[in-house]
Amino acid sequence: MEISHANSLAVLIAARNEADVIAGTIGSLRKAFPGAALWVADDASDDGTAEAAMAAGAKVVSRGKPHGKGGNMTACAEAMLSDPGPEGNGPPRLVLLCDGDLARSAGNLAPLVEAVETGDCDLAVAMFAKRVGGGFGFALGFSAWVIRKRCGAEPEAPISGQRAMRLEVLREVLPFAASYGMETGMTIDAVRAGYRLGEYEIDLAHKATGKSLKGFLHRFRQLIDFARVWWARRGGRGPDGRRPS
Repeated sequence: MEISHANSLAVLIAARNEADVIAGTIGSLRKAFPGAALWVADDASDDGTAEAAMAAGAKVVSRGKPHGKGGNMTACAEAMLSDPGPEGNGPPRLVLLCDGDLARSAGNLAPLVEAVETGDCDLAVAMFAKRVGGGFGFALGFSAWVIRKRCGAEPEAPISGQRAMRLEVLREVLPFAASYGMETGMTIDAVRAGYRLGEYEIDLAHKATGKSLKGFLHRFRQLIDFARVWWARRGGRGPDGRRPS
């Protein structure tokens, strides 16, 4: 039996220059989660990603210049939280975050939502069943080290962007850490706040960076962002009560 997610689930999709796959990602999510509110955080794409997402029926939050994944997803989350909803009921009680390049495999994310719905965990994270591309694991290992040092958790998928949580958890981890530090900071903030982390192996596919100059530059930028998270979270919240970025 098909379960409707109307007024119960919002999906926030991170995207930058994904015009070739974003419609497939949105379509797969709509099929897997009928009735869910679909939002795309478009990080100033210049290939028509925003237009393709709107044509596919998603709400799009896009700014004039790139702000990095963490900044743009924070803006999207805040827009979702302030949206009155189709019936004026406010934001849904569950939130799913995912990347825009999952295409048809995005429909396989249901176990994350189910894990949170059933109380199996508070923050459900997807582990890719098959590794696609990537480098030598330095960025992944450093993110895991930062998380272990700052909150004691030892995740296997520390930088996975596919995550489900209740609305209260989302509010706790906002604003997201800047750029590629988003997931690393999110995990630390959630665990420090007492929420339970769960990881689930799921058959997913995405555009992976390989052992090329572009791929190594990408991972170097990741390492810098992870180091910033490590430094920013040496204490708690800042004097203004907000999470450090």
